[in-house]
Amino acid sequence: MNQSLKLYLQEERKSKRKGGLYHKTQVNLAYNSNKIEGSKLTEEQTRYIFETRTIGFKDQDAVSVDDIIETSNHFIAFNFLIDTIEQPLSNDIIKEFHKILKTGTSDAMKDWFSVGDWKKLPNEVGGLKTTSPKNVDLEMTSLNETYNSKTIVFEDIIAYHYHFEKIHPFQDGNGRVGRLIMYRECLKNDIIPFIIDDEHKQYYYRGLREFETIKEYLIDTCLSAQDTYKEWVKYFYEDLFK
Repeated sequence: MNQSLKLYLQEERKSKRKGGLYHKTQVNLAYNSNKIEGSKLTEEQTRYIFETRTIGFKDQDAVSVDDIIETSNHFIAFNFLIDTIEQPLSNDIIKEFHKILKTGTSDAMKDWFSVGDWKKLPNEVGGLKTTSPKNVDLEMTSLNETYNSKTIVFEDIIAYHYHFEKIHPFQDGNGRVGRLIMYRECLKNDIIPFIIDDEHKQYYYRGLREFETIKEYLIDTCLSAQDTYKEWVKYFYEDLFK
């Protein structure tokens, strides 16, 4: 079924169709993934940027330039996702996601911040230690090799996401890259993809935090998000479910 979904999304992008699933996914994935990371842009502002490529938010609160740049970059990153969907997941693809997302941001002007490359300095996530910078390349290579050796099912993608976030290979932007990878790998492996929305971020964070002991928290959160996306697919493409 998802082989057709891949083709539909590619065709919608190519034809620049408005109001379809590609359009809805671009807006919702960018809005929610950035919102989870603290973006102040509203969903309507995100849609406005995608549809008009302008930022004229009349009578609305000012927003960070980085929020606007990262939203615009996210649209480009999703197109890169579509363009590379048939390629195996690799360090190069993951680094390119990061490069696209962070290009032109204030982070990109910092000497210690590596845009499109692994972190140089130790970091934490949720107060927890992550992989040392000197070990990131080895651990990411091992993670990708193990993952690519499998016949992928839904739970493999969720487990990959957990290990990716535990490594936390970039100085910043790990969550956004990680969620793009989850969407990509679902689509690539004929699994209905999903979008973690901002309303469920606490369940998502709990799932990541407790994955080693109770995997179901994160898996169930992602399954719930998948149910929502499945309804979107049914609305736009009923023939996929016949």
